[in-house]
Amino acid sequence: MSTIIEFKNVVKEYKTGNHILKAMDDVNFTINNGEFVVILGPSGAGKSTLLNLLGGLDAVTSGQIIVNGENVENFNDNQLTEYRAKNVGFIFQFYNLIPNLTALENVELMKDIVDVDIDGLNVLDSVGLKEHANQFPAQLSGGEQQRVSIARAVAKQPTMLLCDEPTGALDSKTGVLILSLLQDMSNEKNTTVIIVTHNAILAEAADKVIRIKNGQIEDIGVNENPRKVTDLEW
Repeated sequence: MSTIIEFKNVVKEYKTGNHILKAMDDVNFTINNGEFVVILGPSGAGKSTLLNLLGGLDAVTSGQIIVNGENVENFNDNQLTEYRAKNVGFIFQFYNLIPNLTALENVELMKDIVDVDIDGLNVLDSVGLKEHANQFPAQLSGGEQQRVSIARAVAKQPTMLLCDEPTGALDSKTGVLILSLLQDMSNEKNTTVIIVTHNAILAEAADKVIRIKNGQIEDIGVNENPRKVTDLEW
């Protein structure tokens, strides 16, 4: 597999008065195209900062983030907007759906962001929600809302899906369904999926596991034979 993402000596500092917090401290790693990656670490370790930097929502203090051979840190505002629109699908713990739009309309909203032919019903069908296309978010369960948010993220056919605790607000059974869906997207559609979590169980299903502590890479592991999410003991 070819390398799609590379962090080179990435540092991210936040200054409060005279105090400097290093949220990322000389971070280096690579991620290959189509990998199912789990980023593990305790609260405050820097996991969400890493996703924000990769997603172009924040800028590094120093270092380089290379995606598809391009240095994201060199992008101007217009290039960053285009990068986020075309390359990145965000999936958060909370679903961020527009309440007065149906599930279908929430998905097809992506047509206004990227120049991609989107078949909203087909995308909803891929997450098992075609029959709920005309329902509003308030009429859906938490797991169904999260599946709509995943459908919306993948509708624009992004290079990567960045998932920040995507099952944190769900019960364990529904969470397994969501994680299994994301794993299938990696395996079957060659989408690079990166999941930030504190749940170490998921590491067994990952192609690559990146452990972060105090803004630094503690360990990087590769699973030669990752397990299916549905086979894990939750």
